[in-house]
Amino acid sequence: MPEKNVTNLLTLPHLKLTHTRSEKRFQYVFCESDIECAPCPYCGDEFPRVHQRPVRTLKDSVIRGRIYILKVKIRRYRCRKCHKTFNEELSGIKKYQRLTERMKRNIYWACENFADLKKVRKYTRCGTKTIFKSYYTRLEEKQRERQWSEWPRTIGIDEHGFNRNKERGHRNFVTMIVDHKHSKVRELLPTRNKAEMISMLSHIPGRHNVRNVTMDLSGTYRSFVKNFFPNAQITADHFHVIRLLHPTINRMRKGITGDKRRHPLRKLLLKNGIKLKVFERKAIWKWLEDYPDLKQVYFAKEAMHRLYHCRGYTKAKRSFRNLVDWLAHSHLPELQRLRKTLLNWQTEILNYFKTRLTNARTEGLNNVAKSITGSEDVELSGEVTDLGTSQTIACEFSMPGRPRLILSSRVHRVT
Repeated sequence: MPEKNVTNLLTLPHLKLTHTRSEKRFQYVFCESDIECAPCPYCGDEFPRVHQRPVRTLKDSVIRGRIYILKVKIRRYRCRKCHKTFNEELSGIKKYQRLTERMKRNIYWACENFADLKKVRKYTRCGTKTIFKSYYTRLEEKQRERQWSEWPRTIGIDEHGFNRNKERGHRNFVTMIVDHKHSKVRELLPTRNKAEMISMLSHIPGRHNVRNVTMDLSGTYRSFVKNFFPNAQITADHFHVIRLLHPTINRMRKGITGDKRRHPLRKLLLKNGIKLKVFERKAIWKWLEDYPDLKQVYFAKEAMHRLYHCRGYTKAKRSFRNLVDWLAHSHLPELQRLRKTLLNWQTEILNYFKTRLTNARTEGLNNVAKSITGSEDVELSGEVTDLGTSQTIACEFSMPGRPRLILSSRVHRVT
């Protein structure tokens, strides 16, 4: 029994372990096939004769930093009827391949987890051409598997500006759709137009599966979700709701203290009052006594923070109504605009207290993309595989003084 378990661990099915040998980082596993006879693939003769017994060398896997290499003694047959020669087939090993499927999975894992190509080469002891060929093949397989996979239950939607249009000068935006459960980019659309997004995503089945959608306060995305996902409940990200008054506070503060980003009042005014120390909170309110307009805006910002500290939908709804009623008596146009925005997004804002979902995963992946495309010295090289309605892009980014990074995603194209 122990010998059988070791054989199953180190070798592939229908291979019998004979002996092993260690050599530095390599572990050589010698084995032979236990298949009695293989039929002729050309004429179907069930009893061909053994012509040769060659040894096939295969790189199998990486286990605890050691690379396992299989030395498989196979049978080469000659058919008695058609007189053609052929090798017996081994499960897990494709024809003319020197890597097992297990090793290809290890290469894909290394490309997804390591920062640069040099570390992947060191980990797998494979050449650059072999790594790229195996990685792109695996990406295409995953793309074909995912092309017709259904929508997940919870998704997040956000926009990202990649570059600026050289002809018109405006910024080109893409739409990023993230799977919350797996924390991965589900779709990447080169547009924010509602009709184009519906056209690009209409081939994906399972729209009724989507129950929750998180997003910022974008009217375009809200209209798209209501039209495309009939069973989805939209949740507005609480970070974007709270920061609605941040530009107004900064503008009023600059008019008093001057345009200084390092001014200590900037962080104190924007920070949640509950997280301030007692003496800081007292100093802020005392300073605001001389500026009544800024005091009203600051009070509204703190009221929105208190709103998100409510426990339960009923209490949050009562607190929301009190805030909106208080804003109605303000004479400041900024607070009147805030009231209209809150009333327009009332359902989506209060849905947070039912689902407790945020758009943090989508924003995090968006920040990763911004950190890559934010440098002007980015060099982009890659390969695009056409797969019908979408494209799989596997790119390698390089920046001065930074490690190389391999990214992969599915990008839809406008048709």
